[in-house]
Amino acid sequence: MKIQNNINVIRKGFLHRFAGLLSVAVLVVVGLVGLGPVVDAWGPSDRPTYKTASPAPHVTFNSITDNPAYGDERNFFRIKDAATSGTYTDELKVEPGKTYRGYIYVHNNASKVLNDAAHDYKGIALNTQLRVNLPNSVTPGNKARINAYITADNAQPKQIWDEAYMTADSAVAIRYVPNSAKFYNNGPTNGATIADSFLTTGAPLGFDSLNGRIPGCNEYSGYILFDFVVDKPDFTFTKQVAKEGSKQWGDSVTAKPGEKVNFLLSYQNTGTTQQNNVILRDTLPAGMTYVAGSTIVTNSVSPNGAKGADGVATTTGVNYGSYAPRGNLFVQFSATVPSADKLKCGKNELVNTGQASNDNGRKNDTAKVIVEVECQQPCVPKDGEVVNKDGNCVPAALPTTGPAQIIAGILGVALVALGFAYWMRSRKSYKKALAGFTDDFKEEPSEELLVAKTESHDVHDAHANNFHKK
Repeated sequence: MKIQNNINVIRKGFLHRFAGLLSVAVLVVVGLVGLGPVVDAWGPSDRPTYKTASPAPHVTFNSITDNPAYGDERNFFRIKDAATSGTYTDELKVEPGKTYRGYIYVHNNASKVLNDAAHDYKGIALNTQLRVNLPNSVTPGNKARINAYITADNAQPKQIWDEAYMTADSAVAIRYVPNSAKFYNNGPTNGATIADSFLTTGAPLGFDSLNGRIPGCNEYSGYILFDFVVDKPDFTFTKQVAKEGSKQWGDSVTAKPGEKVNFLLSYQNTGTTQQNNVILRDTLPAGMTYVAGSTIVTNSVSPNGAKGADGVATTTGVNYGSYAPRGNLFVQFSATVPSADKLKCGKNELVNTGQASNDNGRKNDTAKVIVEVECQQPCVPKDGEVVNKDGNCVPAALPTTGPAQIIAGILGVALVALGFAYWMRSRKSYKKALAGFTDDFKEEPSEELLVAKTESHDVHDAHANNFHKK
């Protein structure tokens, strides 16, 4: 087998057929000088390995451990800062706003002699595919893993993989740069763009064309470069209030019942990527009403302010479009404070909640309107006054003298008289009982009663004496 790495390709003049590709071979050598330490994160970890002098007797990828230009091929995926000439590494701390580059080495380790018809082309890999799992974000304290996979229908094993890791000091988002994945080799597909599907279901590779066919031997090897950007999708949102006609915005304001106040919603894109579908919404407290037609929108399109839709405080909000990094938006509108009869006496705190949302999340903020309602003191009734149901002192009701009242008075007097007469009769009956008289007794003056009583006693005594004499 004729082993040709990128170094001896240059030395032996193999590129006389591909003179325009000389820079490619140089890039491979320069880019791989001083690669970071190898991390055992590849797989399958138990797959057979081979040496440059003794290539594989079948199709297999990246299993040679002593490649003169590359080293251990199992560690075939690495990353670096795209803006520097630094080396590729297995782990890298990423920063918002920077672009990074991934490097994937592809080598069918089958012996070259297996590529010809005499060997039934058993050295040529079929349906070779590349797939990369690029994470969407990196969070502080965690390592975000990027996995690269190479597969072929007739490879042993059919799939191999390797990993690289990213860390960050703050939460960031990872975004692939569209159409940045390129395949570089010594064949017709040098510089070909790899389909963006390599980030999902996979994309075909190939030497003569991107048809999935890669012959065995180092001269048919190649590599893929792709770029991704680290973004920090962040934004600020504040809600403020001011009295009508004032520009003194704050978190709270004191107002009177029925007075008008102004609210201000402020949004700014503080991230490193464009934010789409920026929606602002405001929820007024109970009793407070939006002033129709009062919304004013200020942004790069209307720097001096323009009348906006009423929906910001009356529906689910208004979509104000997309904003680039450092872009901002201000929405102002008016509302009327409830009247005193709709508030409790004393201090009322009306809390207003605003919200900003976009494709990267949502944030809330509040502003407060403080309304003092004077409480009525309970009255102390004077002579001739009473306290009504509302707690007010009112004159006592004067007596009425209509016909009904007169009749009721007469009946009352009559009942009193009858009651007295009944009492007198009862008293007389009581006295008769004490005197021992019968019902036919007719009352005489009290003196005569005493005489009669005395006489009866004398008769009784006379009878008593006669009895004793006998």
